[in-house]
Parts: sequence; structure tokens; C-alpha cells
Amino acid sequence: MNEAQIDLAHTVALGLIDDEDHHAIQTIIDTDDPALCTEFLREVRDTRGTLALLAELTAAPPPPSLRTRLLAALAAEEPPVAS
Repeated sequence: MNEAQIDLAHTVALGLIDDEDHHAIQTIIDTDDPALCTEFLREVRDTRGTLALLAELTAAPPPPSLRTRLLAALAAEEPPVAS
């Protein structure tokens, strides 16, 4: 895999694909080179795993005031108008 394909795999793992990326991904998946497709999908999977581990290792509980602030923000919103 080249550097652009690796970057694309990371983009997929992050869920940040756009129309141009979608076309490039489809080209890799539809390739006649099964090793390239396998390597690309492995890179996506490994990146997602690393991101999940990072999220787990750096998780922090929300501040105690968050629930109160969220409920206050919801209460301040006007209810939807029935049509």
C-alpha cells in the first residue's frame, strides 16, 4: 500500500470519508489485487482498534455539573410547534 492508501484507510477508520474518498475506497475494494484489498481492510481494522484502545485509556468521567447543564439547556428550548 502506498502512503495515500494508508491515509485513506485512516480516514475510513475515523469515519471522515467524502464523495472523493468513497470513490477511491471503492477502487481499492474492487481491485484485481486481493492482497491490496486485504491490506487496506486490515489497516482500517487495526486503526479502529488503536483508536478504541486510545479512547479507553484516556476516558474520563464527565464533570458532575454536566447533567444539570444539559437538563437546563433542554428545558430552555421551546417545544416543537404542532402543525
